Amino acid sequence: MHTTTSEALPNIPAWFKPLTSILLIWNLLGLMAFVQHMLMDESQIATLPMAEQALYQDFPLWVTVAFACAVLGGVLGCLALLLKKTWATPLLLLSLIGVVVQTFHSFFMSNAIEVYGSSAAIMPLLVLTVAGYLLWLSHSAANRHWLQ
Repeated sequence: MHTTTSEALPNIPAWFKPLTSILLIWNLLGLMAFVQHMLMDESQIATLPMAEQALYQDFPLWVTVAFACAVLGGVLGCLALLLKKTWATPLLLLSLIGVVVQTFHSFFMSNAIEVYGSSAAIMPLLVLTVAGYLLWLSHSAANRHWLQ
């Protein structure tokens, strides 16, 4: 009987790489939104309606930090999934925590819904759903030994 020093990796489904690639693109779009938010200067903010200007002026640092954690954790976590690395899970947990903090601020501590209307709740809920799914996917992939 011949034994090898390394065990064969379990078969990873064909859908895993395309799905994680799409989710990486989703998170890269979020990173672009974060960069755009950070690069807005006073002259650009001044062109917005007064209610939106107030939202930008009242945007606390801790929400900016949560936004950064959400997008950077999401991008790096998706890269880790594509590379089949177990460190995807803590990064995606960080991302989900950032999304929850942002969403809490938007829904309960600012008047963003009043300014943008009830349809403004759709995107944060979608982001929250995707972040939760990504964390679940990384746990599931780790439990199936798809990640190393």
